[in-house]
Amino acid sequence: MTPHTSVFCSIVPPHLLERLAESDNPAYAAAARRTLTVDATHRTERRLRAEAPEVRGARAADGEPSDKPRRTIYDAGSGTSLPGRQVRAEGGAAVQDLTVNRAYAGLGATFELFEQAFGRSSIDGAGMPLLASVHFDEKYDNAFWNGEQMVFGDGDGELFLDFTIPVDVMGHELTHGFTQYTANLAYFGQSGALNESVSDVFGSLVKQHALGQTADAADWLIGEGLLGPAIDRGVALRSMKEPGTAYDDDVLGKDPQPATMDGYVRTSSDNGGVHINSGIPNHAFYQVATELGGYAWERAGRIWYDVMTGGTLAEEARFSEFARATAASARKLFGEGEELRAVLKAWSLVGVPTS
Repeated sequence: MTPHTSVFCSIVPPHLLERLAESDNPAYAAAARRTLTVDATHRTERRLRAEAPEVRGARAADGEPSDKPRRTIYDAGSGTSLPGRQVRAEGGAAVQDLTVNRAYAGLGATFELFEQAFGRSSIDGAGMPLLASVHFDEKYDNAFWNGEQMVFGDGDGELFLDFTIPVDVMGHELTHGFTQYTANLAYFGQSGALNESVSDVFGSLVKQHALGQTADAADWLIGEGLLGPAIDRGVALRSMKEPGTAYDDDVLGKDPQPATMDGYVRTSSDNGGVHINSGIPNHAFYQVATELGGYAWERAGRIWYDVMTGGTLAEEARFSEFARATAASARKLFGEGEELRAVLKAWSLVGVPTS
């Protein structure tokens, strides 16, 4: 299976930046427009690199998986050339720059979830080194996975803060790499929304695993702590517990995510609404995890992981196909018990058929 290396995946969706680019506040508009321009440039560069899709450091040097991460953090120095100057390597002591240390810890937390919960060595299953560049560009309002590494902006300080603050943002973006090496879900329409949802699912699990939280104790927010002081009525970028409620603000507008198929949005923007309609499978996972209780990665997460790594999911899978795959995985892993019932109930609640 050849990974979709041409896909550019960022945490702040285009529809949100496009709204901000039309703001009456010149500073907000300028920050959003600059971010959109930089994103467009990297989207084009990644598409061109797809003609020779070699991932830097894609395998451990000895070709064998490892149970230890191999992290390298770079400082882009407020520029856009990647990766930048190396500032911390695996095993190195913490530095004075908190952004560097947070990135290092977040890469480690993501590695630990996949290794400890699922026995997977890094996001590719073969010990892939994890690279990240911080302090990317000036007032850059995004973070992204470019097929090779993580990249973090510092935010503009008003709309968005430092993108290394929420560990689930790091988990989300690195999970795009996991998807790249597993089910390889096409980044358009329902398969694209599933791609985004899987990143939210495992991003949330990274946070819960790092904090030792049960499903009932988790906040199920994506990007909590990222919104800046200019946002009066917003807590995060997305809510898996209650899609459509993460923000309702004069600056950001209203969170457009639906929780069920009744609210499914048909649009040609954002690759067919991949960041919007992901709320539906997000909510299904939340329902499964909270119905089963305990640590979400142990049963609900294991089912989703099995679907992604099982080799049976089509790259252009629709919600119903993914739902059926989760039911089949629940049955395979746990039999005809409460896990299967929870999966069937969750997809029914969001209006996605499993038969």
